[in-house]
Amino acid sequence: MNLEVILHAGLATGTILLFASIGEILAERSGILNLGVEGMMLLGAMTGFSVSLVTGNAWLGLAMAMLAAGALSLAHGLVTISFQADQVVSGLSLTFLGTGLALVLGNGLTGQTAALIPNYDIVGLASIPFVGPVFFKEHSPLVYIGYVFAPLTWYYIEKTRPGMHLRAVGEKPVAADTMGINVYRSRYFYVFVGGCLAGLAGATISLSVSPGWYSAQTTSGQGWIAIGLVIFAQWNPVRAALGAYLFGALRRAILDLQGSRIILGFTNPLFINSNFGFFLQMAPYLLTILALVIGARAAMRKRIGAPAALGEPYVRGERGL
Repeated sequence: MNLEVILHAGLATGTILLFASIGEILAERSGILNLGVEGMMLLGAMTGFSVSLVTGNAWLGLAMAMLAAGALSLAHGLVTISFQADQVVSGLSLTFLGTGLALVLGNGLTGQTAALIPNYDIVGLASIPFVGPVFFKEHSPLVYIGYVFAPLTWYYIEKTRPGMHLRAVGEKPVAADTMGINVYRSRYFYVFVGGCLAGLAGATISLSVSPGWYSAQTTSGQGWIAIGLVIFAQWNPVRAALGAYLFGALRRAILDLQGSRIILGFTNPLFINSNFGFFLQMAPYLLTILALVIGARAAMRKRIGAPAALGEPYVRGERGL
């Protein structure tokens, strides 16, 4: 195993989860739980790939992927914000809808090759021993954007007036409404932004990390992992980014372990028996299920620091949160 290769690949793969989890954090901070991340990511991956294939412009594909997933997220906003429907049920329905749209509209795309987002080096920084090859050499611009995106999002949420309004809407929407903040408009906006970031995450897969191809298994459940990361990170963008990079590095490490017969002078059990590798690859998804079970209980959400109004519909004029 090569540590530099593992970390380098972990940053690229982790960028997918970073965008998706931060988008979900923004939506949940406004009080809207959106379990449709997987469907929005798959729709974004399909849209980005198809637009890039037709136009030859990967950046246009990326932009259209964000708009497509953002538009899909507004369906969830309409059902949960305007009609006050159950957010869990609506989110799951959004996953099915997004997946179905991607499968139907993406029929025939498998096996074709689209234009890609090229990789670049950061001149000067790429030559730093160990740090340069890992962080600043042969990465997509999206990876470099990810480095600053998480801390900037944290600063926006915690240190700016719009971020204060976001927290107010997610914690005490009645009080926010009294202060003149439009709760409905704020929730729609952040649900849309969350959808756009999920679409960006999906397009990052098809146009950058797993470049130039698309299939129905493109996202491989990463949308659910992003939702689990939100809970583990306690709705903190920086923690979510660190978790995303860690998960990406672990996925690559498992693949390298399975391909190595000898490790540190000993026979590698993962090479001899592939079942060990299967269980290791399954572990992050089991942790995601655990996080979702924990997050489904209102009392537990409150204990781990979830927004107080998360999952609760807001009706102007009613007493409550």
